[in-house]
Amino acid sequence: MKISKFVKLGSALTAVLGIALFANLGCDRGGGAAGGGKVKKLAFVTNNASDFWKMASNGVHKYEREANVQVDIKMPPSGKAEEQNQILETLVSQGYDAIAVSVIAPKDQVPVLNRVAEKCKLITFDSDADQSNRLLYVGSLNKDAGKKLGEEVVKLLPSGGKIAAFVGTFSADNAAQRLKGIEEAIAGHNIQIAEKREDQTDRAKARKNVEDIVNNTALDVKLVCGLWSYNGPAIAAALEGSGKKGKVLAAVFDDEDGTLKGIQDGKINCTIVQHPYEMGYRAAKWMDELATDADKAKAKIPADKVDNTGLEVVNKSNLAEFEKRRAEWKK
Repeated sequence: MKISKFVKLGSALTAVLGIALFANLGCDRGGGAAGGGKVKKLAFVTNNASDFWKMASNGVHKYEREANVQVDIKMPPSGKAEEQNQILETLVSQGYDAIAVSVIAPKDQVPVLNRVAEKCKLITFDSDADQSNRLLYVGSLNKDAGKKLGEEVVKLLPSGGKIAAFVGTFSADNAAQRLKGIEEAIAGHNIQIAEKREDQTDRAKARKNVEDIVNNTALDVKLVCGLWSYNGPAIAAALEGSGKKGKVLAAVFDDEDGTLKGIQDGKINCTIVQHPYEMGYRAAKWMDELATDADKAKAKIPADKVDNTGLEVVNKSNLAEFEKRRAEWKK
């Protein structure tokens, strides 16, 4: 009788151990491993919840499928630095191995970013914080993007004139660098930035800011610039609603649906397009490699610590061709 009980107990323990081993193997198979069989925890943290990030997320998902890893995507709904800081601190407390973040307020967030960098592999994308201890920036060079937009503004205003710039917050690195690039490109061309307005990612405010400026006849603004992705659709809607289509020109960034429709309808003259799909894919790849073998991955980081994903100008002449490529990125 006692022997039978021991046999049953031994069988039960064997079964439990077998289930635990199977579960552990299954977990590794689903998320990859970082050193000693530990499941890798990777996170991609955007600066707000705009359509721009849908294509970036698709790039992340492409890498997930190829490498058989999981990347958790976090989007601060309000686009506020405090909210992003909380997300970052939570991820660190949960033991994430690598985090990629589009930084909302680079100067203000350096202490938080450095605390994150002490605990895991930290990279930035889209909006950099080069004064922090991040390992790498993935994305376009925002000052170059600003220069490219400024060159288009010069073409659109050959006789010069006043322009206005709109964005969520000028403290973000991408916004500040884009504005610098614009200022450098328009210098000496009799073009003046007469107004600069922030909207804190509030879409209704983004449109109202534009309406207030274009309806102010005393300002006599000839062209408006939107520096963040959702500013393009807001500008298109404001110009349509104010009856200023074709009377006030528009040069913006990124390729939200409303922006591309605005180009097609003649409300927006051009947009400087980044490659968010490539940005998401490369950020996921860098995180995975850093979490797997940090020394090997660090040896591959460029000397300037930048992985440049490129830029292009889209206007009515090349819109159809660009939309074909974009459709592939959105799948």
